[in-house]
Amino acid sequence: MTPVLHFSHDEFERRLRKTRLAMERLGIDALIVSDPSNMAWLTGYDGWSFYVHQAVLVGDDGEPLWLGRQQDRAGALRTCHMRPDRIIGYPELYVQSTDHHPMEFLADRLAAFGWGHRRVGVELDNYWFTAKAYNVLCRHLPGVHWIDATGLVNWQRAVKSPRELDYMRKAARLTERMHGRIREIAEPGVRKCDLAAEIYETGLRYDPTLGIGGDYPAIVPLMPSGKDAAAPHLTWTDEPLRPGEGIFFEIAGVHKRYHCPMSRTLYLGSPPKAIREAEAAVLEGLEAAVSAARAGNRCEDIAASLHGVFRNHGIQKDGRSGYPIGLSYPPDWGERTMSIRPGDRTVLEENMTFHIMPAIWAETWGLEITESIVIGAEGGECLAHVDRPLVVKD
Repeated sequence: MTPVLHFSHDEFERRLRKTRLAMERLGIDALIVSDPSNMAWLTGYDGWSFYVHQAVLVGDDGEPLWLGRQQDRAGALRTCHMRPDRIIGYPELYVQSTDHHPMEFLADRLAAFGWGHRRVGVELDNYWFTAKAYNVLCRHLPGVHWIDATGLVNWQRAVKSPRELDYMRKAARLTERMHGRIREIAEPGVRKCDLAAEIYETGLRYDPTLGIGGDYPAIVPLMPSGKDAAAPHLTWTDEPLRPGEGIFFEIAGVHKRYHCPMSRTLYLGSPPKAIREAEAAVLEGLEAAVSAARAGNRCEDIAASLHGVFRNHGIQKDGRSGYPIGLSYPPDWGERTMSIRPGDRTVLEENMTFHIMPAIWAETWGLEITESIVIGAEGGECLAHVDRPLVVKD
């Protein structure tokens, strides 16, 4: 069976070399990768199987090894770049059992490969690797020296290849289409659940003019309205939109698992003075932040440019205002490495990609106007192009 790959074998080889160099710097002989985004980046694997334990094993030579549920091996054969003998499935008796655990199976494989007394890295702090998984590995491999490798692969993903940027730019076209549809149909009386359905349909349906269809996003549409918009991470209800309320839409177009998130805010009626003043600060701050997003600057330089504008408008905001994006699976489209905030001195490189989020959440309302950007030599390139000002509809 010939797998369908979204990247060349040469690109996968470059990724593996980068990962092994990072392993060498940390003194890691072998690496267990459980983050599905990192698994996909290293192997191409793409399946909704991250609700059970699975992993990619990277040694100091040879192809990576995919290990997952036996029934998911068929998906790995269709999406991974490795030879079939590097794709191993574990039996059903290990699936959500109180008597057996998939890490027992993985531990046996590690021992068979001669890794039972080596320095092995594991992603201790992610959504898909549990405390029990770690305890089982430690119990079955007492001779291993375990090293926390959280974020090791994530950091190697920071600078995007030309093909990755192509996928993100295509995702941006879907993002534009989604926000355009919102502006067409959002009005008082439209139920938020129906609006969410339109967002999904617009983001997923094949567009012959673009020549692509969309993938599912790692985060569902965030679209609280009125006083609920003071909370940044609420989704939707079956209530209708009401006059005199604002609603922000944090959504993402997705292509080949690459995301382009963007937020815009809509107000039904005449926006109050406080929201207009916040809008002016956000628009000016966002422009400053995008201009500062150039290679050689640091993450904190983008934050400083944004927060300086906010202070001039009498707004104090010192928290995180952005994060890196790219390939992702639920429940998060961020890469969980850098942050656009004071104190993050990570040096920006060309073709890093970020979601810049200068949002303001007040006690009774919220305003989000954001951009996904590519770091460039002279400043940030906005991936999607949607008018930034507050959308006002009577």
